[in-house]
Amino acid sequence: MTSFSLGIGMALWFGILTSISPCPLATNIAAVSFIGRRVASPAYVLTAGLLYTLGRMITYVVLGIVLLTSAELIPSVANFLQNYMNILVGPVLIVLGIILLDVIPLNLACIDFQGKTSTGLVEKSGIFGAGLLGILFALSFCPISAALFFGSLFSLAIQHDSSVIMPSIYGFGTAIPVISFAFLLAFASHLVGSAFNKISAFERWARKITAVVFILAGIFYVFRYMFHLV
Repeated sequence: MTSFSLGIGMALWFGILTSISPCPLATNIAAVSFIGRRVASPAYVLTAGLLYTLGRMITYVVLGIVLLTSAELIPSVANFLQNYMNILVGPVLIVLGIILLDVIPLNLACIDFQGKTSTGLVEKSGIFGAGLLGILFALSFCPISAALFFGSLFSLAIQHDSSVIMPSIYGFGTAIPVISFAFLLAFASHLVGSAFNKISAFERWARKITAVVFILAGIFYVFRYMFHLV
């Protein structure tokens, strides 16, 4: 497996982990409710789910392009990242792991860019409102989702010089619960409740396992690049 393929896998995993974290999961549940209003029309539900996914992917790609372009346009930032990125990765991974373990109590309220005007616009946009909803919810960050995107994914994008592929894969990962529920609503609506319960249980274990891996990897980076002991 190449380094880039591994990076794609990590970007997808970070997206999935984001999608089932408490705050983003709540927005995804809201998206499922919006998309499932016309459960009698499988084609509508599936199209709306795909548009929602596309909206999230486009948002993260735009953010990725802006962040990476800004870093490249500022020589001092580019030089700093090039010289010190490996040193920074260790502490960042450790902090992310601590956040994912809920060791540090954080306010999980989302940074919400929606508002009544945006919600009204979504309602009036018909099926294309699902895409708009994906954009709006992608911009709603809580501590865990912000840490995963601006910390982990941004590091991956810089490492692989990928301002489009990594963020788009991450965006797809964040929408997997919604597109999955869209398929269930379209073809097997009676399975939705059971699937949600399994996702909620999976999130707790996935977050803890990822946190431990982050902390161990962070310790490795600290010893190797800060203290040169490995």
